[in-house]
Amino acid sequence: MNAPSSPKVFESRRDPAPLRSGADFLADLKAGGRSVYLEGERVTDPTSHPAFREGARAIARLYDVARARENREIMTYVPSGAQTPALRCYQIPRSHADLRMKRLAAEKWAETNFGLMGRSPDHVANFLAGFAAKPALFAAAGEAFGDNVVRFHEYAQNNHLYAAYAIVPPQIDRSKPAHKQADPTLYAGVVKETDAGIVMSGGQQLATGGVFADYLHLSCIHPLQPGDENYAVSVMIPMNAPGLRLYSRRAFALQATNAWDYPLTSRFDETDSFVVLDNVFIPWEHVFAYRNIEICRDQWWKTPAHLYGNHQAQARYATKLRFLLGLAKRMNEATGNDGAPPVQVQMGELAALASIVEGMLHAHETMATIDEDGVLWPSRTALYSVMALQSEINPRMIEIVRELTGAAMITLPSSTKDFESPETAADVERFFRSASTDAKARVALMRLAWDFIGSEFGNRHQQYEKFYGGASFIVKMNMFRSYDFKRAGALVDAALSLPPLSED
Repeated sequence: MNAPSSPKVFESRRDPAPLRSGADFLADLKAGGRSVYLEGERVTDPTSHPAFREGARAIARLYDVARARENREIMTYVPSGAQTPALRCYQIPRSHADLRMKRLAAEKWAETNFGLMGRSPDHVANFLAGFAAKPALFAAAGEAFGDNVVRFHEYAQNNHLYAAYAIVPPQIDRSKPAHKQADPTLYAGVVKETDAGIVMSGGQQLATGGVFADYLHLSCIHPLQPGDENYAVSVMIPMNAPGLRLYSRRAFALQATNAWDYPLTSRFDETDSFVVLDNVFIPWEHVFAYRNIEICRDQWWKTPAHLYGNHQAQARYATKLRFLLGLAKRMNEATGNDGAPPVQVQMGELAALASIVEGMLHAHETMATIDEDGVLWPSRTALYSVMALQSEINPRMIEIVRELTGAAMITLPSSTKDFESPETAADVERFFRSASTDAKARVALMRLAWDFIGSEFGNRHQQYEKFYGGASFIVKMNMFRSYDFKRAGALVDAALSLPPLSED
């Protein structure tokens, strides 16, 4: 049975609300009633738990940045027919200028956390905008589904919501499709259908930021095959839904003994969570796709959702690389080798790689096209070409910085207490300084670099950048499908068709 031909009243929908503040976000998170598990215990209040407290505050600051009067033009827009502003990330771009403003908004937020929070509230919001730009794709299975997409986008936009997603099945037995797993509820799928909605059970990964989000978009981006229909869904679930459990990975913030020694770990761990659904009820109005393998697949590629979401991700990544370049330059200056030609050569390579990422980000906009519905699509080739190489660019850049710093990031005092102890302070102040800074400033810089590159938090980021867009072969296949081989082949045909040379 399919969903009803027309959806029920969208009960959770409200009129546009004033822009959400950081305090509003923290209050909603505190009262959320979600089921988050860490180290075997349920965390009832992420805003006060030391594993999540500073991550929550970092996200709250994003809302305050968007709300600040001086940032309104960049961070918000007024939807057609509305009187109050909404977050720019929910905008469906209709022009190149619109997409540029979305990029500037993404950069503004990324700069507050140095590009270290990859699944900030503007990521999945852009996917929702992409879905809402093409409701007809979802309506092909029933008009209600297309209506649901538009209504939920409007609701999330009006209330400035933070959505996370879990769209990859568990790594239990990838040799078998979903429906041939040992237990049909190992992967998140439909177990029951009612007139009011559907019931889902199973696991899904990897809900980065899910601990802090208002809603979870649960779907599947992996290829599904006939027989997998129960797993071919696209739904929105409130994070406090009964039966939804989040299992957080190791909380790096708990290992950060203090903010001076761990300036990034202590502030910007957005966490990744495994999602378990235990007979979670989802009303029909929160269902975008239902037991439909084709629509579950096409929602990513036949709407601009994947392009919008990854346009934001590349703006965030370009910001992060800019931070990396700044770190490397400051470390060279502190070491006194900034003017050495071999160092400048390596810095030039770093700058070249960072500029390629940023240049392709701008190319998303300049090469963007507008379709028959007036919807702007960022350039697929500009996006997927840089994403396809990101798993090679990022480790190369990290390796260059390691070479530049040598032992500088590890030949450091054990902690800030070494500056405070009368037994150690004199030696530390004398031997850990640089030619241009005192010991405390130099050690603070090197601690920052180590936290970015060498700590558990830093190494998680290297793994994240390698796979955030999927395995590299998947992204390269996207590029293969997007490239204009016909035009390239025409050049070969022209060369093969050259007339014989005259003997005169």
